[in-house]
Amino acid sequence: MKKTILFAVGCICAILGFIGVFLPIIPTTPFVLLALTCFMKSSDKMHTFVLENKYLAPYVKDFVSGNGIPIKAKKRAIFLIWITIGFTVLVVLDRTILKIMLLIIATSVSAYIWTRKTTVE
Repeated sequence: MKKTILFAVGCICAILGFIGVFLPIIPTTPFVLLALTCFMKSSDKMHTFVLENKYLAPYVKDFVSGNGIPIKAKKRAIFLIWITIGFTVLVVLDRTILKIMLLIIATSVSAYIWTRKTTVE
C-alpha cells in the first residue's frame, strides 16, 4: 500500500515537473526532486527514467550527484516562491494565521534552497 501511494505521488509530481519545464509559473525542480524521492522508495524503473529523461534530468542531476544547484535556478525558485506566496497572502487569504503560516513556509524553503551547495557554471 505504501509503495502504491508513493508511486502515485511520484507520478503526479513527475507530471507537474514536466509541465513546469514548459510553463514557467510551475516550479519544476521541487516537483522532480519529490518524484525522485517517491520513486526511490517505490520504483527503481521510474527513478531511473526520471534521471535519464532529457527534459527532467537537467533540473536535478547536479543536486542528486552532490554537485549542488545552479545559482540561476536558486534565484528563480526563490523568486517564484515569493511571487506566488506573496500574491496568496496579499490577495487570496483573509485569515491572519494562514498568512503567517505561508510566510514561515516561504522563509524556510527559501533559506533551505539558498543554503544548498551552489554549482559553478
